[in-house]
Amino acid sequence: MKTFLVNRLYLILGVAMLMISCEKDEMRAILNPEARPEVVLSSPAIVLSKDEANNEVLNISWQKPDYGFQAGANYSILFDRKGGDFTNAVAVPTGSQLRKTFTAAELNPILLQLGLVAGSAADLDIKVQARLGESTVLVSPLATLQATPYLDKLDLSTPWGIAGSAAANGWDGPDMPFYQTDKENILVAYVTLATGDIKFRKDNKWDLNYGDDGANGTLEEGGANIAVTAGTYKITLDLNALTYTITKYSWGLVGSAAPNGWDGPDVPLTYDPTSDQWRAVVTLKEGELKIRQNQDWAINYGGANGTLELGGGNIAVTPGTYLVSVNFNKGTYTVEKIDVWGVAGSAAPNGWDGPDAKFRPDFANDGVWVLDRVTLKAGEIKFRQNDAWDLNYGDDGADGTLEAGGANIAVTAGTYGITLDFSKPGAPTYKITKK
Repeated sequence: MKTFLVNRLYLILGVAMLMISCEKDEMRAILNPEARPEVVLSSPAIVLSKDEANNEVLNISWQKPDYGFQAGANYSILFDRKGGDFTNAVAVPTGSQLRKTFTAAELNPILLQLGLVAGSAADLDIKVQARLGESTVLVSPLATLQATPYLDKLDLSTPWGIAGSAAANGWDGPDMPFYQTDKENILVAYVTLATGDIKFRKDNKWDLNYGDDGANGTLEEGGANIAVTAGTYKITLDLNALTYTITKYSWGLVGSAAPNGWDGPDVPLTYDPTSDQWRAVVTLKEGELKIRQNQDWAINYGGANGTLELGGGNIAVTPGTYLVSVNFNKGTYTVEKIDVWGVAGSAAPNGWDGPDAKFRPDFANDGVWVLDRVTLKAGEIKFRQNDAWDLNYGDDGADGTLEAGGANIAVTAGTYGITLDFSKPGAPTYKITKK
């Protein structure tokens, strides 16, 4: 009886395996190998303009191929430079949708990420990828697009910077940068300094540097170190008259919605030279905000509907994490919700539960996030989005590359600068530097 039952069991398993094998063979037989999406572009050539950033400029569409059976495909549009092998392509998933319409603002960063030069036309290869299940991928023939991107960031960079024991990176640099102003050869830097000495130099080198022999605001080539006390400053460098000024200067957010209430300390705004604005990523409560200078009420701004008013009314906000941008040149501000990266872990300031120490976007480099200074304990950290574990990264190989849901990252106690780089799709990296 036992032998009979065993044989019967083998027979049932054999039939089941045969059915599965036949089913797979049938699937292979009915899949149409010629089923490829055919890409249609709404235009063969486009010129993008920042003034028309919100206008629709390109529609990419394709018919659903005849796969030979009912298939639920997931589609992605892939962009690469003409003649590229798509190793570093930019992918735009569309799910089950058979088209995607791009505005200039959506398409322009894709072109710049591929290395196209603003104001110059270049050819791109475009293809659509259809993924069926886990392993079957069908790819369309190439379509070609000639595109001209625009410069979406200001370039206020200069070769001049600040080095010294009081500077963020010491005497060796890289130096804290000066930026162009609307007056030729008059430069400005917005910096937080420690107590110590500074000098001004060109190209991160000592070949041409200025100090102040008389501590009187005039510059001498190779002159004496300039003593400063800890604080946040605006430094103006006049290369025409060879003079400089150092003025206490900061902008911040204060209010019932801010982390430290109406009394502060204020949430600091950071100068963004790519847009000539002041910006901060901040988690706010239900309440109100104002913008003030030097953590003092002598100069403060409020206002409704995105318009700044000196001494104006409080700005009402709802709970969430926001990118706050203030443009003093245009007298405007924006408060926009943002997905933000943070550091959690046994070594992080608020442990594994958070709230996390927040990164800020590096506005000069798309996909890069920076945490300038964070004090960590000995322990472990991970990087996660929006104080939640839905999307988090660790490092499985302790090699500086990030894996979704990867292993905890061990750190020793100290103050660090951390950079997350998501600029290369599918190959994110991070760098931790002791300060």
